[in-house]
Amino acid sequence: MSNVKKISVNKVRRGLMRLLTKNIGNTNVSKSGTVDRSKIKKVLICRPNGRLGNLLLVTPLIQEVTHTFPGCKVDLFVKGTLAPIVLEKYDCVDKIIDLPKKPFKELVKYFKVWTLIKKQNYDLVINVDQNSSSGRLAVQFSNAKYKFFGDLPENVQLDYTDHEHIAKYPVYNLRYFLSQFGIEDKKESVPLLDLKLSEEEISKGKELLNTIVEQQKKTIAIFTFATGDKCYSVSWWEEFYAALKNEYPEHNIFEVLPVENVSQINFQAPSFYSKDIREIGSVLANVDVFIGADSGIMHLSSASKAPTAGLFSVSSLKKYQPYGNNSVGIDTNTLSIPDYINAVNKILNK
Repeated sequence: MSNVKKISVNKVRRGLMRLLTKNIGNTNVSKSGTVDRSKIKKVLICRPNGRLGNLLLVTPLIQEVTHTFPGCKVDLFVKGTLAPIVLEKYDCVDKIIDLPKKPFKELVKYFKVWTLIKKQNYDLVINVDQNSSSGRLAVQFSNAKYKFFGDLPENVQLDYTDHEHIAKYPVYNLRYFLSQFGIEDKKESVPLLDLKLSEEEISKGKELLNTIVEQQKKTIAIFTFATGDKCYSVSWWEEFYAALKNEYPEHNIFEVLPVENVSQINFQAPSFYSKDIREIGSVLANVDVFIGADSGIMHLSSASKAPTAGLFSVSSLKKYQPYGNNSVGIDTNTLSIPDYINAVNKILNK
C-alpha cells in the first residue's frame, strides 16, 4: 500500500473512531463528598500515542498526579515501545500498558491490552487527549471510582490563556475536576516537561558535547529535520543557517541529526548523531539554546531543560510550543529571520 493510501485509510479510521466514541463518557463532577487523597493509590493515565513528543508532553501530568497524591503508583496506557525509555527515571510509574503499533496485525496482543486494563482496579483513570478515541474507550472500559474523560469545561478555558497547550490543559482539567470533590486548586504553575536526566547522564552529555564543539564558547544546537509538512526546505534552512553564522561568529553551532541521518544544510555544521533518546537529551541539556521545528526532538530539548526556540509553520503554536527555561515558540508564517535572531538573542542574553 502506498504512503498516500495509508494516510487516507488512517484518516478514515480515526474519523470513524471519533464519531463512534465522541459521546462516550462524561466526567462526573456532581457526586457528593470529597476525595480522600490518601485513598488514591493507583492511577491510570491514558495516552495511546507512540510519538516521542506526545509521550514527553504527558510528563507534566504525571508530576501533577504524584504531587497531588503522594506515594501513588501510576500506570500508563500508551502505544509503541518508547515509554519505558522516556519514563525511565519516574519511580512512580508501575506498569506501562502498550498498544501494538499495528493492532490489526497483532490482534491477540491488542485484545490482551484491553483485558489487562479491565482486570486492574484503579482509584482514578485519566484520559489525556479529549480527542483520543482509544483513550476515551480505555477510561470507559476501566474499573475506577473516578473516571476523567478529558473534556475541558468552558469556564476553565476562560480562566487560562494557555489552556490550549496539550501539556497544560490536562493539568488544568484535572485540577478543576478534583476541585469539585474538595481538593483546592492552588493555581500553581504547570510542571515543565521533564526527562528527569540524572547528574551522571548530564555529565556524560557534556563530555560528548566537548568532542564536537569548543568548550569555552556558548553553544547553539540546531535540528533541521521534522516530519511531513513541518520540515522546512533546504533553501529555508541554508538561509537561516547563514544568518546564524553571521550573527554568532564567536558561538559554537552544531547540528543534531535525526535517526534518518539527513541534513537540510548538507552537513555543513559539526554534527551529533545518536539513536539513544536519553543520550541525545543529555547532550542538549548542556547547550545554551536549541533551535528546531516542532518535532519530538524539540520536545526532547524542552524536557532536557535546554532553552528552546521552536519553529512553527504548520502545527498549532498554542498547542505545542515549548515553555519554561526561557523557551519560546516562533511563528515563521508571520515573522522573518531578523525576528528569529532577536528571539535567540533574548534567550542567550538572559
